[in-house]
Amino acid sequence: MDRFIQEHGDCVSGWISGWDRLRFRGTVRMLANVTGMFRFLCYTGHLLKDFGQYALGVSQKVRAASLAAAEACGRPVIHLNSPSTCKEDSAREIEERDGIKEGLVCVLTATEGCWSYNIRSNRERGELELIHAYRKCQHLYHYMIHPVFGRMHVRLQTWLPFNLHVCVNGREWLSRQMQAAGISHRRSDNCFTAIDDLAAAQILADQQVGFDWAKALGSLGSQVNPALPSIVGGYRVEYYWSLDQSEWATDVMFKNRQALDALYPALLRHGMGSFGSPEVMRFMGRSVEVGITPRFSGEIVSDVASRPDKYEGVRIKHRINRNSVKLYNKAGNVLRVETTLNDMRDIQTMRVKNGRKQWTAMRKGVADMPRRAEVSQKSNERYLDALADVSTPVPLKALTDKLSKPVTWKGKRVRGLNLLSEEDSALLSAAGRGEFLINGLRNRDLQGLLFAKATKNTGECRRRCGQVTRKLRMLRAHGLIHKVPHTHRYMVSERGRQVIAALHAAREADIRKLTNAA
Repeated sequence: MDRFIQEHGDCVSGWISGWDRLRFRGTVRMLANVTGMFRFLCYTGHLLKDFGQYALGVSQKVRAASLAAAEACGRPVIHLNSPSTCKEDSAREIEERDGIKEGLVCVLTATEGCWSYNIRSNRERGELELIHAYRKCQHLYHYMIHPVFGRMHVRLQTWLPFNLHVCVNGREWLSRQMQAAGISHRRSDNCFTAIDDLAAAQILADQQVGFDWAKALGSLGSQVNPALPSIVGGYRVEYYWSLDQSEWATDVMFKNRQALDALYPALLRHGMGSFGSPEVMRFMGRSVEVGITPRFSGEIVSDVASRPDKYEGVRIKHRINRNSVKLYNKAGNVLRVETTLNDMRDIQTMRVKNGRKQWTAMRKGVADMPRRAEVSQKSNERYLDALADVSTPVPLKALTDKLSKPVTWKGKRVRGLNLLSEEDSALLSAAGRGEFLINGLRNRDLQGLLFAKATKNTGECRRRCGQVTRKLRMLRAHGLIHKVPHTHRYMVSERGRQVIAALHAAREADIRKLTNAA
């Protein structure tokens, strides 16, 4: 990432990395598998033939207890009939309408699919058996403004095994941290377009990695599903928290939108044209010696797509199985690289196993979140380093537009260049010759190149010298050359080299290729 920042340092005001969207999953482990559920039913004296009635009763109990909190504080409970309704937008409308600053905003209910249990008859064994089954049940979405996390929601499955999903936005949380610390910043959606003290903000973002998630999420679980202790009875059962999906974002803030708009198309072309499967595997920390390792069995996909209507621009995404790294522009001046992890079996972590340290597959549990953040940050850094070789493309129009217009230099008007004319094209070609790169060029050097025949006539020599002097003055006025102090020599400027090289390439280009490019 340092290479990318150094390459575009003139256009970049800073960068920040941290959690973006986090989706946690709360599971009652005793009830989350067929064996555990069957044993629980046996211990509590419930027969399989009565499972349907028992499941319906506890579901009604869980739903009533969960909605009691909303009813107690007078917050609305709204059922959504259409799956196309955006729950987040609906909750935001209620929040703005009622002026909610903290606490529960509303509870939205929706009938959705989930994994639960069912009873079937095993004809071979002549008995009923408990099986996992996909079914539909009512889910409760508790939208709230948390005192720590800010806007968030908790989703409760009201049918066994009562799974919870907690969705937190790391940028929302960071915004509240910066407000409390008095750090001025500008925010757009879930990114920051400017931060006054980036170093202090990064320290706050790093604090989120070591946060006591188990305690905070356990409190949310007790709040949303208060009926669980009465259902499990004498068993001391708590929710086990895992991180189903994490997004770790690195935001590079450009000083203005124009600078990012000029660079971004070249980044997209480079990403699609230069990043093959080996490069994508390296971004995600996979070792690749020659091509794809034979031990890898999976799918690697790179694609470019337009973002949804409420966002702007185009994003490029590289996916290995269910994990991915993507690049997109946000809020005009923010370039975001984001690593999304869904499947931990592809990620390794160091753990103590059988009394010694060894590399094993990473767990989804919140205990491995620091390692998850480390892997994600390394992925973002590798991706940005791979983009460091891309420079901002300069269109020929930007180089030549001003050259064709007259300028005032040292109080006198100087004509513009006619780049299509033979005279000015020959002048630029002569000035850009390789032999002048080290020691520069003189008036007499250009005379030998611009005039076909040499002359010894004194009057003609003066006339030619005057013509070249005026041409040199014109090139100096347009910033294409500069005079070497205390000499009669001139050096071609950086801008001059760009213009001469671009015009030479344009003259030599194939018309058919130019037509196709246009």
